[in-house]
Amino acid sequence: MTTKKKGLGRGLNALLGGSETVEVMTAVRTDDELRELAIDLIRRGPWQPRTHFDEASLKELADSISSQGVVQPIVVRAAGNNNFEIVAGERRWRAAQIAGLENIPAVIKHFDDQTAAAVSLIENIQRENLNPLEESVALQRLIDDFNMTHQQVADTVARSRAAVSNLLRLQDLNADVKQLLENRDIEMGHARALLGVTGAVQSQLAKETAKKGLSVRETEQLVRKALNPAKKLKPVSKDPDIKKLENDLSEKLGAAVNIHQKGKGKGRLEISYSSLDELDGILSHIN
Repeated sequence: MTTKKKGLGRGLNALLGGSETVEVMTAVRTDDELRELAIDLIRRGPWQPRTHFDEASLKELADSISSQGVVQPIVVRAAGNNNFEIVAGERRWRAAQIAGLENIPAVIKHFDDQTAAAVSLIENIQRENLNPLEESVALQRLIDDFNMTHQQVADTVARSRAAVSNLLRLQDLNADVKQLLENRDIEMGHARALLGVTGAVQSQLAKETAKKGLSVRETEQLVRKALNPAKKLKPVSKDPDIKKLENDLSEKLGAAVNIHQKGKGKGRLEISYSSLDELDGILSHIN
């Protein structure tokens, strides 16, 4: 049985104490140390979920730092040999280097790996800097590296289990479809619809969606047509109320839901899952 580390389970507030906003990381507690650290003694943290830093945005921040200094300290932890690794604030660290600073204010925290990973992820979520795929990868790392269940991850990042499951499902996308999502050529809703197909079909429909700028609903129709090639679909293949019910159930359960209406009040409800842990989460919502 996996035991959750003390302090995990209530989001950033539980991990750091104090306010629910990210500014709490600048508040020095009795076991913290606020210091000016040499920039060359600091390295990128292994738990940073962001894979892309916009150069223009970094330049703007560097200009601000040049005129006003680093207003909010970064958060680091000791990494041995008098070096430190970043837990939160890598963007400020990068911008400070562009601005030509030699030192940067930092709060030194005594975090273990699991807490450092959670704080790094939550800080980025609260700042709304992550794209859905980056967030999905970061959540998957919490599961892989710390043997956490979907519910434990949800508790740690202060999200619903359904929201976590929906994000984790993005890992099932083809590599080229993930790239479209990362580049924001398609959105989260498109990606969820495309999970209804696999392989070359998924890639083909994703490219068509991006090229034509299709809506999520139009992408859903493409997927249904691919699954039923012999069936000529009408422009709107499902009653809007049924489609809304599918979407509502999917959001609540964190899984793909399809309602097949047969007339006279009869039909079939399909709920898809990709792992026993996801099935357990679905059943917990139903019960």
